[in-house]
Amino acid sequence: MSTLDYAKARELMVEQQVRPWDVLDARVLDALSAIPRDAFVPAAHRTLAYADVGLPLGHGESMMKPVVEGRMLQALDLHAGDEVLEIGTGSGFITACLGRLAREVVSIERHADLAEAAHARLSTLRLAGNVRIEHADAFAWTNERRFDAICVTGAVDAIPALFRDWLRPGGRMFVVHGRSPSMDAVLVRNDVNGARIESLFETEIPYLVGAAPVPTFEL
Repeated sequence: MSTLDYAKARELMVEQQVRPWDVLDARVLDALSAIPRDAFVPAAHRTLAYADVGLPLGHGESMMKPVVEGRMLQALDLHAGDEVLEIGTGSGFITACLGRLAREVVSIERHADLAEAAHARLSTLRLAGNVRIEHADAFAWTNERRFDAICVTGAVDAIPALFRDWLRPGGRMFVVHGRSPSMDAVLVRNDVNGARIESLFETEIPYLVGAAPVPTFEL
C-alpha cells in the first residue's frame, strides 16, 4: 500500500468511523487526521492500520480501535497548557496524539522493547519534543508529580486509588474498568468533594499487567 493510499485510508477512518461515533472535537479530529497511524503499527498488521479493529503489539497488549481512541481523546478534553500522564505507551500512537493536544506528556511502559520502539517512532516523526517515555511498572512507579489529565490505555478490574492520587485538583482520568465481556469506559474527575465518575461507553480492551481480576476458585 502506498503512502497516498494510507493518507486516503486515514481520511476515511476519521470520516466514516471516528466522527460518526460522536467524536466532534475539532482538535481531536485534527490530531487523528495528521498523525500517521500506520507508522505506529507493527509491520505484519500495517495494512489494517485504519481498520475498525484492535491490533496486537506483543506481550498481550494491543492498539485500541480508532473509534475508542477518538472517544478517549475527546473525553479528556485536553488544553494546550495541560500536563498529561499516559499509563501504557504501547505503540506510541496515543502518546503522539496527546503530545499534539497538550503541553507535556509523560508516558510509562512496562515492557522495555515497546518503550524503545515507541520512542524511536516518535523521534523519527519528530513528535518527541514534548514527550518523555519511561520504562516502568505503573504499580511500582515512584512519582510525586501531579497531572492535569491521565490516560490509561489498558483495562483495570477496579480503578486504583494510586492513579487518582496522581491527578491535580480538577484533573480528569480516562480509564476502562470492569470485567469481560462488558467493561465500562469512564472519566474520573478529581473534584473538591472527591472523585466523580462519569460513564462514557462500553468496550473491551486487554488488562494492564497487575490489574486483572484475581481468579476465584469454587469448590
